[in-house]
Amino acid sequence: MNKNELKSFLDEKVRMYNNPNFIETDPIQIPHLFSKKEDIEIAGFLVATIAWGNRKSIINNGQRLMEMMEGAPFDFVMNFSEKEAASLSTFVHRTFNSYDLVYFLRALQNIYRNHGGLERVFAKNAGADSMQAAIHHFKKTFFELPHATRTEKHVSDPLKNSAAKRINMFLRWMVRRDTAGVDFGIWKSIPPALLSCPLDVHSGNVARKLKLLTRKQNDAKSLLELDTNLRKMDAADPVKYDFALFGLGVFEGF
Repeated sequence: MNKNELKSFLDEKVRMYNNPNFIETDPIQIPHLFSKKEDIEIAGFLVATIAWGNRKSIINNGQRLMEMMEGAPFDFVMNFSEKEAASLSTFVHRTFNSYDLVYFLRALQNIYRNHGGLERVFAKNAGADSMQAAIHHFKKTFFELPHATRTEKHVSDPLKNSAAKRINMFLRWMVRRDTAGVDFGIWKSIPPALLSCPLDVHSGNVARKLKLLTRKQNDAKSLLELDTNLRKMDAADPVKYDFALFGLGVFEGF
């Protein structure tokens, strides 16, 4: 395929997968349970954090986590104290356990009480052409409270050559203006043009087959290469192609 044919092909796949039916099989269904901005943000961040492994398990554990937070994530975070920690002791998703969860809730509380909320922390360090430095600074803010070193592995750092798939996915959910009703677009202070594709095994393999990516590793350098090529097709909304790459890989076995 030439460049025009490739763009037409991917645009068609975006239209195929970027619709409400996508929500039914994706972890984004968890923040879609809510209408309040802060509830959506917190539910989205926590579910994106555990979004690796079996998708059914991710969704089930996301639902369980929302139940543990009494169906009101923001209120739960803002009123969280150590006495609630015991009620979370049974939560685990792969290597993310209740000790990690308790710190995440304390860190989120700190961000909303002392830093103006999640959107402000990400927006204040947004770069001219990407959000990767903003993710790095977010991690520093997130872990400014005393914590176990092991918990840091659950927030990736692009400046340490991570593709930061889960945080980039969370940012897509929050920032991208989606007329199809999948992504929320509730963060108005960050332009969608700065977003990066959530690069994982599926999207990476498809991108390589389509010659959008040449590097073998799914790391920050590969993400930059992929972003550069996606922005050539749509500079204002490059991350919409995540739907095409992911859909082709997961649903079509491309």
